[in-house]
Amino acid sequence: MQLFTFGINHQTAPLAVREQIAFNVETLDSALRDLVDNGAAKEATILSTCNRTEIYCSTSAPTQAVDWLAAYHHLPANEIEPYIYRLPQEEAIKHAFRVASGLDSMVLGEPQILGQMKQAVRQAEQAGTLGFLLHKLFQRTFSVAKDVRTQTEIGANLVSMAAAAVKLAERIYPSISEQSILFIGAGEMIELNAVHFAARNPKHITVANRTLERAQVLARRINGHAITLNELPEQLAHHDIIITCTASPLPILGKGMVERALKARKHRPLFIVDLAVPRDVEKEVAELNDVFLYTVDDLSDVVRDGLDARQGAVKEAEVIIDSGVNDFMHWMQSREMVPTIRALRDHAERQRRAEMEKALRLLAKGESPEKVLDLLSASLTNKFLHAPTQALNQAQASEREAILEAVHRIYHLHSPE
Repeated sequence: MQLFTFGINHQTAPLAVREQIAFNVETLDSALRDLVDNGAAKEATILSTCNRTEIYCSTSAPTQAVDWLAAYHHLPANEIEPYIYRLPQEEAIKHAFRVASGLDSMVLGEPQILGQMKQAVRQAEQAGTLGFLLHKLFQRTFSVAKDVRTQTEIGANLVSMAAAAVKLAERIYPSISEQSILFIGAGEMIELNAVHFAARNPKHITVANRTLERAQVLARRINGHAITLNELPEQLAHHDIIITCTASPLPILGKGMVERALKARKHRPLFIVDLAVPRDVEKEVAELNDVFLYTVDDLSDVVRDGLDARQGAVKEAEVIIDSGVNDFMHWMQSREMVPTIRALRDHAERQRRAEMEKALRLLAKGESPEKVLDLLSASLTNKFLHAPTQALNQAQASEREAILEAVHRIYHLHSPE
């Protein structure tokens, strides 16, 4: 078994590909169990966000695990093959550390990915696919990420996706305070955007969600109004700015619905930011006049603002990460020695017990304790030294030097002057 990570992200695959292999949060448990139950992996964790779908696993068959991804989503393997990265052992460890620290994000240093990673681990634990090795990996991952965020300025001058969405909106509408805003969804990304937009004091805020109760919780925080997704067709035309991010596997805003809204708005511009993967808005909506539609990939230029100010922190973060990788690799390598150490101790224990039983029989026959102790110690010494002595005597010329060095190191021997 080895640590192995594979997947696609915003650097290797366009949105049209990423949305095809994204995992719905409601089916993630069954996907994890399917991956493990069919023998492709012994342990598994799936991280699926708007910018990446990655699988961290312990497996003896990496190719089988990669093939599982395409098969699970009913895709020909050759369609996603060009976009997939494969990271074994040390590379997988470093990647996990970099992702959690925000170094692999579209927004350098963004903190949301750490929470998403922790949620992915909780789901794997709930599904029963988080084994000892992955538990240790993520335990160390979160520790390294904490060190990076507290010891460097990686988050300085951070331009988040939410802040980028506000900037784009202000290019269309000079004053957001005069606009009505609709948030579709009530998850972490929508909450973050809602806070940023609410700070601009918009004219009206509406939160639409599948469950009204959750929409009401967010709406109260930002002084907004809550509706259900069923009310979208009637409510859409009353809003100028729409921010959407749900876990729906199918689009929520179709071209026809948006066309009707534009007609009702008498073709006043409509600004839409679709942060969902798979997309919440049909891609054909971008073809409509008076619609400004942006996806997560379209925000990449905006979020580069402030990047130069954080480049120095990247080097510092990489040093912390490399140190963490070395420590974890050392732990993994030492773990590989455990079976040998256990076997060695078991062998010694069997010899000790055998000699102890002989000594007890001699004492029972009336032998003096001094003589029995002397025999016991001499016999144990001979037994413990028999294997290394035999190895030295029988060593071939090609292996003699290596065995000598090993014996000197094991028994802390010093060569005669």
